[in-house]
Amino acid sequence: MLLKADKWKDYSCIDAGNGEKLEQWKGIVLRRPDPQAIWSVENRTSWKKADAVYHRSKTGGGSWEYRKKLPESWTVDYRNLTFKVSPTGFKHTGLFPEQAANWDWMMDLIQSHQDENIRVLNLFAYTGGATMACAAAGAAEVVHVDASKGMVNWAKENRDLSGLQNTRIRFIVDDCLKFVEREKRRGHTYHGILMDPPSYGRGPNGEMWKFEKEITGLLQACMEILDDHALFFLINSYTTGFSSIVLDNMMRTMILPSHPDGVITTGEIAIPLQERDLLLPCGIVGRWERK
Repeated sequence: MLLKADKWKDYSCIDAGNGEKLEQWKGIVLRRPDPQAIWSVENRTSWKKADAVYHRSKTGGGSWEYRKKLPESWTVDYRNLTFKVSPTGFKHTGLFPEQAANWDWMMDLIQSHQDENIRVLNLFAYTGGATMACAAAGAAEVVHVDASKGMVNWAKENRDLSGLQNTRIRFIVDDCLKFVEREKRRGHTYHGILMDPPSYGRGPNGEMWKFEKEITGLLQACMEILDDHALFFLINSYTTGFSSIVLDNMMRTMILPSHPDGVITTGEIAIPLQERDLLLPCGIVGRWERK
């Protein structure tokens, strides 16, 4: 399966290569590192139009070089959603546009099953792109969990920008595994669970997370709270070196035994380049969907 995030109007990836990508965010052009873009750049003309360039530091991290004065933040729209975009000190902008392909999938599923009062759990939820998509689609409840208070506050801004104040979204600052284990003790279940775990990270109290060591335990815990009448389960990963076959094997061995009434699809997610007939790879994805 190859998923393309190709329905954006406010965002486009103009070009990529030589370890970088050139993006347009509602008229503002940013140039950022991308370790996957190792092919060559054919035409440098567009690259000169960058309004800001992120330079990596040899000692770690990096900084932005602003070639024109930019607002501290601005907004981009996707379908009926609005998100705040702002260049951060870690090269990110607060939004992963390739995830729109997953938002569309979840929105379509939820809209077609609104009579079921779908409850959704979003783990490692970041600034809430998927949270807002599920809430806007009509989920009865969306629980948004992330270890970073700053990212959760950003997600609340996105809720307000998208006009979703009257929807039932719960924002939780917590370690994802600990939260899932508490939900099991409470007897809470979810019809949709999605996660975008990092390669490496720490919880709010210093809890260590390393994808290859922790993902199996988290999946096992999630199976305890995945409702008997679940609608979907989604895993997205940017961890380098892991094939989508890994996700396929995990989901077949851990989800299908308790939820055999579903179909698993796995593959890559990508963004098309505007100026060349190429795709920029943006990680792997695994989906379980009720038949």
